[in-house]
Amino acid sequence: MKALIQRVTSSSVEVDGTNVGQINKGLLVFIGIEKLDELSHADKMINKILSYRVFSDANDKMNLSVSDINGDVLLVPQFTLAADTKNGTRAGFSTAMNPLEAENIYDYMVEKFKTYLNTQSGVFGANMKVSLVNDGPVTFLLECELFS
Repeated sequence: MKALIQRVTSSSVEVDGTNVGQINKGLLVFIGIEKLDELSHADKMINKILSYRVFSDANDKMNLSVSDINGDVLLVPQFTLAADTKNGTRAGFSTAMNPLEAENIYDYMVEKFKTYLNTQSGVFGANMKVSLVNDGPVTFLLECELFS
């Protein structure tokens, strides 16, 4: 599982011209779900994202998490994050989980995040238009195997 997190002052996602999610200060999180991912990986990723220190404290050091600042979270499923890009000039998707299983894990993550913070989400499988104001810019790629 991969999560690309971006510290934002605002972000939104549209599907077919309709705004389906919008946040203020917090994290825009793109989620890529891979073949071997399980709910336990989702739980680890959720905990990592909630505690990852990307916001500045009073000394301008990145010592605060989205939970610490009671920020917002916008979760967006991004199939292409699960791509194999090691060889060639075209991504391969044999490492991505099949859509039905991946959607279940994504939905689980959305509901779990909602128990902690104001959470909005994109629509699984939809063509989405994502807008953001990246604060910094600050962007990190988190991978489940790095902290399993």
